Amino acid sequence: MFALNLVSRCLFAFWLTTSLSFAESTPIVAHEDPIEIDNGLTLAKVVDLTLEKFPDMAWLNALEDQAAALAQRGKSWTAGASQASYSFEEAATGANGGRLHFINAGVQVPLWNIGQRDAELAVGEQADTSAKTQTIATKLRVAGLVRGALWELDLQKIRYEQAQEEIKVYEQLHEKIGRRVELGDLPRSDVLLAQTELLQKRSTLIQAEAELMHARKRYASITQMTKVPKDYHEKLVDLKEVEQNHPALVAINSQINLKQAALDAMKAVGSGQTNVLAGVNGDMGNTASNHTVSFSIGVNIPFGGSDHLAPQVAAINVELNKLIAEREQLFRDLKQAHHEAEHNLEVNHAELANANELKTATESLLNMSKTAFSVGEIDLMDLLRIGAKAQQAALNAKERAVMLERDIALYNQAVGVMP
Repeated sequence: MFALNLVSRCLFAFWLTTSLSFAESTPIVAHEDPIEIDNGLTLAKVVDLTLEKFPDMAWLNALEDQAAALAQRGKSWTAGASQASYSFEEAATGANGGRLHFINAGVQVPLWNIGQRDAELAVGEQADTSAKTQTIATKLRVAGLVRGALWELDLQKIRYEQAQEEIKVYEQLHEKIGRRVELGDLPRSDVLLAQTELLQKRSTLIQAEAELMHARKRYASITQMTKVPKDYHEKLVDLKEVEQNHPALVAINSQINLKQAALDAMKAVGSGQTNVLAGVNGDMGNTASNHTVSFSIGVNIPFGGSDHLAPQVAAINVELNKLIAEREQLFRDLKQAHHEAEHNLEVNHAELANANELKTATESLLNMSKTAFSVGEIDLMDLLRIGAKAQQAALNAKERAVMLERDIALYNQAVGVMP
């Protein structure tokens, strides 16, 4: 009876345990990925630190450099690089051996077409906006990875802690059963049965430990750190539908606007750039030379180039329409994700209430079964079976509570809310 009361107290203590400590006993398998709680760390800070070391940062920095280069081009007073030319000619004048020297020097400057410079400036502005929105969208994606990793870590920690507590309970039970067998109160088969259950619990603990280590490694791999915030619970931001200011939608809209600006700029090129040419010509030499210097100016106007520009315009238009199609698909995906996140919240609310009721019922049944076992009304197998159900019900209640918090975070992720 003492042994059964001890088992009951251990089980009850386990059911009430909600510790957030990440410190466990020495691992069974010689492999450990340590994680520490940092009281000064917040979920938002973890996301910021993760973004700084995220592989996409190289691409995001390149986008900013590209935007700066495009803006610099639009601010230029000329439509392209100017060209300077210089030539020198020498000619013989006849039998007297005199020579003439001809010098030609000039500059060619490409001019912006009407509206072309404004179009190029618009490209630079849209590129800058696009770079910023891509960074925000990437940060939201990073937030989703961090949210998922943290709550997976929490779930695996709960399962590992339960496996540890069950080992303690079954070790004590095995010891007490062994004593009662020695006293002749129970058949020897009961101690073998208790030993079998204990070995199964040890196997469960090994697997739970492995899954916890995997969750830790995944978090460390994503964040490049081994510290977690003490509290990363979130408040639900309830939205009836996906809004247009969702970072992913804003990002792809900025890409569409950039591609449209690039298309307008390409059309503004027309047949090419008008060039202004200015030059100086002079000849000098013997008496046959006029020793003159002349100044020339000219304009080079291209025409008939629309057919040659059309393939480039068409190529940009293809890219533009592909982005538009991707936006429509993205919007559908976001609406589906919002619906699923909303539904998961409703399901887990109901499941949590049911799990708590089941936990209470199995606890009462276990207490009755312990009394029945002590007076010989049921055998050890029945007691173990009922105890296993009580333990599973307690675990389900804990898991559902964590899942509900996780689903709040995933709902916020679905609607585009940053931590």
